[in-house]
Amino acid sequence: MADVTLQAPGRSPHYTKPQRIEVNGLPVAYRRKGERRGEGPPTVFLHGAGTTQLWLPFYERMAAAVDFVAPEHPGFGGTPLPDWVEGFDDLVLHYRDLLDAFAFDQVHLIGFSLGGWIAAELGVFYPERLASLTLITPVGLRVPGHPLPDLFRMPPENIPELLYNGRAQDYPDFLLDPHDVEAVVQGYTEASTFARLAWNPRHDRKLARRLGRIRCRALVVEPDEDQLVPRQHFEAWVELLPDARLERVRGAAHPTGHGLIVQEPDQAAALITRFIQEQEAGS
Repeated sequence: MADVTLQAPGRSPHYTKPQRIEVNGLPVAYRRKGERRGEGPPTVFLHGAGTTQLWLPFYERMAAAVDFVAPEHPGFGGTPLPDWVEGFDDLVLHYRDLLDAFAFDQVHLIGFSLGGWIAAELGVFYPERLASLTLITPVGLRVPGHPLPDLFRMPPENIPELLYNGRAQDYPDFLLDPHDVEAVVQGYTEASTFARLAWNPRHDRKLARRLGRIRCRALVVEPDEDQLVPRQHFEAWVELLPDARLERVRGAAHPTGHGLIVQEPDQAAALITRFIQEQEAGS
């Protein structure tokens, strides 16, 4: 469903202190780089159910080409969970207000995993705010005959192996440290927020019909082998979006999995920035 254990402790080499912006009284943690160049509209990245509190190598590559903004969802990272967050409709309104708080009329929106679900919902209800939409290993659709694994019934220690196709040991800087109490508490908090949003149902039954409201071009990004999201889901996204194409990020040494932005940050960033630049050029 999403990368629920990809929460690294503060001592990760990729940890950075966030900035904060108030959105209707909620202090939202975010990280941003590239805004001083003024190269067109900003690019907003909505993370999955983990990898918070970090400035990922993928972010750094993106920020070399665009104004890159990575906020943390309510209940994730450094953004507290308010009582009013009960579902995706609340997050859609929150992110509409966040765009207003940044004075962003229109953005290139990128969503990874759970963030892809949120990004798609935002595009459905506020299509005029999107200059482009990129969905990386997105969840949120129901594809009959091809269910996602039930992460809520799975031992948490097994999930990283699914994210990285059995090679979680190669990415220790991006994983929860079970000996770090603060990190474990943070991971539990984020898993609880994820459960509040997606416990039942674990998809939006209306989303497939509504995706036709999205006006901008879309890029759907898949890995070599996603052990969390069946390939049929990627095909469904492309079929349901009005103007979308599917691209694959391939592993240089080993097949990419659900966590492809960690595994192949250079290739993923190059693909997405090229897509954004195409939209900026009107091609």
